[in-house]
Amino acid sequence: MKLIVDADACPRAALEMCRVAAKEYGLELVTVSSFNHNISGDNHTTVGNAPDEADLKIANLACRGDIVVTQDMGLAALALARGACAINTMGREYLDEDMPLMLEQRAAGARYRRGGGRTPGPRKRKAMDDRSFQSGLAAMLARLKAEKTAKWRPE
Repeated sequence: MKLIVDADACPRAALEMCRVAAKEYGLELVTVSSFNHNISGDNHTTVGNAPDEADLKIANLACRGDIVVTQDMGLAALALARGACAINTMGREYLDEDMPLMLEQRAAGARYRRGGGRTPGPRKRKAMDDRSFQSGLAAMLARLKAEKTAKWRPE
């Protein structure tokens, strides 16, 4: 199991929480970002700055049982399709049943912006957001660990 982080848009505090969680659970931490970001780590991959280049790299790295941390709904959909779990940096798990609506809303927003509309950017991150992410990630890791343990339990 790997913890794969879309480091292009991951807040520093969330990235640090991923490092701590990976160490605590004995997971491989993989970070991916374009060369425009200064991210360091033992298992960091730097890609070019072409649109979605980091997302495509992450999607190709993700396997069944991995966890992908991203704010990108399109990448989350790709990760789920590959059997990985996905969570955003606010601690909300992406679920298969939510994806059609989320992707439609994303497409509608893109159409609106292409037509000249303006949408607000993300709000300033607060300490509560960090706590939500930490809690959501811990819950996901605990659930996956319990599921893995249950699969290997002798009958």
